[in-house]
Amino acid sequence: MTTLQNFDFDALGRTLKQRGLDGWLVYDFHDSNPVAQRMLGDTGMLTRRLFLWLPAVGPAQLVVSTIDRPAVGDFPGEFVTYTTWQELHQHLASVVGGRRVAMETSPENAVPYLDKVPSGVVELLKRLGATVLPSAPLVTEFASRWSQAELQDHRRTAEAIAEIARGTLRLAIQHVGTATEVAVQRSVLEQLAGAGLETDDPPIVAFGPHAADPHYSPHESTNRTLAADEVVLLDLWARPSPKTVWADQTWMAFTGSPPGDVVTVWETVRNARDAVVDRLRKGPRSGEKLTGAMLDNVSREVINAAGYGHAFTHRTGHSIDLDLHGSGPHLDDFETHDVRELFEGVAFSVEPGIYLPGRFGVRSEINVVLGANGPEVTPAEPQTELIV
Repeated sequence: MTTLQNFDFDALGRTLKQRGLDGWLVYDFHDSNPVAQRMLGDTGMLTRRLFLWLPAVGPAQLVVSTIDRPAVGDFPGEFVTYTTWQELHQHLASVVGGRRVAMETSPENAVPYLDKVPSGVVELLKRLGATVLPSAPLVTEFASRWSQAELQDHRRTAEAIAEIARGTLRLAIQHVGTATEVAVQRSVLEQLAGAGLETDDPPIVAFGPHAADPHYSPHESTNRTLAADEVVLLDLWARPSPKTVWADQTWMAFTGSPPGDVVTVWETVRNARDAVVDRLRKGPRSGEKLTGAMLDNVSREVINAAGYGHAFTHRTGHSIDLDLHGSGPHLDDFETHDVRELFEGVAFSVEPGIYLPGRFGVRSEINVVLGANGPEVTPAEPQTELIV
């Protein structure tokens, strides 16, 4: 278990003071809080409740059961161990009593990716004298931002899966009448493994009307054989190891010469995707503070203007970190109202889509990493035209 490697405690202390907080209390139990895993590394060996106390002033503390203490490695702070629940409560009272404490909570479950502390834990801390406040801005700034090593991993992975996607689609559309969704899916999995990459679930391969389901997953019972004059959607994601970040892309093809309605939908989706990137490029120059909700609306305006607003049925993008759907800001003012500010170092997908049930669906997905000079898009050459 690696703990708080290269963590900037001074910067966190300044941020806590600026926000009127006495500290950040990170809770975890059986890997229920991905923020704890991001801060501490793999906590899978721990079997009891864990609290990480990061104060505005003073040393960090890691509160663990005596049973779990041997499984914990080095820690740049103080260890506090407990055996009974009374000992745990007594120590927590000494830490949080009378203090303003940030935790992974989200009022009214507004952003479920942040709502990781059980209500019972919040009730306990309030009884012990704490004022519990959401840690959302701290998560963005200190838990979801990528390191330079993670950025390098992502760049390599992004180019690898882009090459796999392009090659797979070109080969598939040459085999109209014989290629199946399951066979293409298996081919992608083999290619990912051959490139030294892992994934947590098989890629989405959807032919024709199946592409109108945003989360369609092929099975033998639904396995479709590729036909002439239909769209092909391939959504694939991977990473080199569990200790680094993901890359996540969606590519589109068509078996034949695409008709006008397919071209129109494709161009609308692509333009909505690119409008988000353009807004991100303008943000640093204008000094504008951008949020995930604002960027969701940027892409949605393009699709609404084209008359397909009713068919864009999910958020524009999701945070990416050690989790494919990470804890940082999502591009979302549709499923949730995510008004977290986007900081340098955070990353996310941009993947608007239009889904016409019974006919076809189109999604185009790239990833964006925010740098000091604006957004970096991966892959370096995003899809601009349908593969035909």
